[in-house]
Amino acid sequence: MQIFFILAIPIFLAAGAFLIGKQKIFCTLNAIGYLAVLVASVMLLRKMVLSESANSYFSFIYFDALSAFFIFVISVIAFAAALYSISYIKKDIDSGVISERKAKIYYILFNLFCFSMLLVPAVNNLGMLWVAIEMTTLISAFLVGFYNNKESIEAAWKYIIICSVGIIFALLGTILFSYAFSLLGDVKSLNWSDMVANAGRMDKNILKIAFIFILVGYGTKAGLAPMHTWLPDAHSQAVAPISALLSGVLLKTAIYAILRFGIITIKGVGFAYFGNLMVLLGIISLAISCGFILVQKDLKRLLAYHSIEHIGIISIGFGIGGILGVGGALLHVFNHAVTKALMFFGAGNVVNKYRTHNMHVIRGVIGTMPFTGFMLLMGAFALAGMPPFSIFISEILIICAVFLKGYYLVTFLLLGFIAIIFGAVVHHFSKILFGSIPKGMSVVKEPLSGKMAFLFLFVQICALGIVLPFIKKDLIWMVQKLFQG
Repeated sequence: MQIFFILAIPIFLAAGAFLIGKQKIFCTLNAIGYLAVLVASVMLLRKMVLSESANSYFSFIYFDALSAFFIFVISVIAFAAALYSISYIKKDIDSGVISERKAKIYYILFNLFCFSMLLVPAVNNLGMLWVAIEMTTLISAFLVGFYNNKESIEAAWKYIIICSVGIIFALLGTILFSYAFSLLGDVKSLNWSDMVANAGRMDKNILKIAFIFILVGYGTKAGLAPMHTWLPDAHSQAVAPISALLSGVLLKTAIYAILRFGIITIKGVGFAYFGNLMVLLGIISLAISCGFILVQKDLKRLLAYHSIEHIGIISIGFGIGGILGVGGALLHVFNHAVTKALMFFGAGNVVNKYRTHNMHVIRGVIGTMPFTGFMLLMGAFALAGMPPFSIFISEILIICAVFLKGYYLVTFLLLGFIAIIFGAVVHHFSKILFGSIPKGMSVVKEPLSGKMAFLFLFVQICALGIVLPFIKKDLIWMVQKLFQG
């Protein structure tokens, strides 16, 4: 019954944000609430990994090990964002950027956004999956345009328009999957569990066309190039904790949707069709992000383009398949989530201090914000794939999977893009972290709740990078359990 507990807490917290007048009290309750969600998600993941079967309630709620894994990832970042929001929103109130009333609206939207993301991996009906992902767009658009300035409002509209066009393609794909299933005549259903059981009997040509619509539609929401154009604007203009949620887990909910339809496609038409499309879009995403990362001037847009890069790497991992490919991709889903959340928290602190996104102006962060500067330095190396951080492990697994499958051109391109982006990361962050401190900049005292959010993520980044090489057998077993659908 953990799933109902996980889904109920954000709703109660949203109601609490509306009813409780003092935000100083509520922000702490909010963090405690998401700690409870995280504990419940760990229990759910353990239960589903050890279980031999999926659970279903009323044919509406459906979850297996893969669902539980994505719920766990969302819960980790939601708790970190709730913890970081305590000091971040307080600072905005104290500086007059937002009012107490606006802070209340933030927490209502924050909880509704988290609820909509947690709902995505929990539903069985593929139509409801579409509705849940559309909910994430509509709710998070208000958080992208939260500051009501010209840039944020423009980014919010761009986000709504592009993702809504994409989601129409996803709806058409869902309808085509439903049509292919209805031709069997046995049962009419939009439930994933029913479709996957009969995927081998469904019309292969319809499945192929339907999956292209799904890939374009949900690929737009995932930030796969060339459907990525909303992402840099939205990530750069959103409130910093929301940028972490957008990059860390919102993109992954769309990847989850692609996987669910992909499993049906694989069972219906074979793995090669699914795999080739995923690898192609992954390489395109890496190529486009690489170019923009090299010339980027905006700190938060730089991190946004890194999200496109890592979504591309995840796509390649799932497209290659096998234990190494799928295992690497699933690990990368988690590793990128925690690393990118840490980086957006750091970027939020830096932008608040320097009052600009322009990396040509930001200098000497290590001197003015020692803790945030150190976290950004470590996070930059982690994001670039340096050992012993966790992203290094998942990237190595994916690179090995690509090479061992004989995709030598893809291996060369993957290594080349990663190497170029590594150089760009070192170049950009060495400039903003070190160098002369601008005149008039004093050392800032960083709040405890913000430090705790950083450390919560950083410990996971380090621990997984060190532990994973020593638990290879357990890792293989868990991957098999997660993707046994």
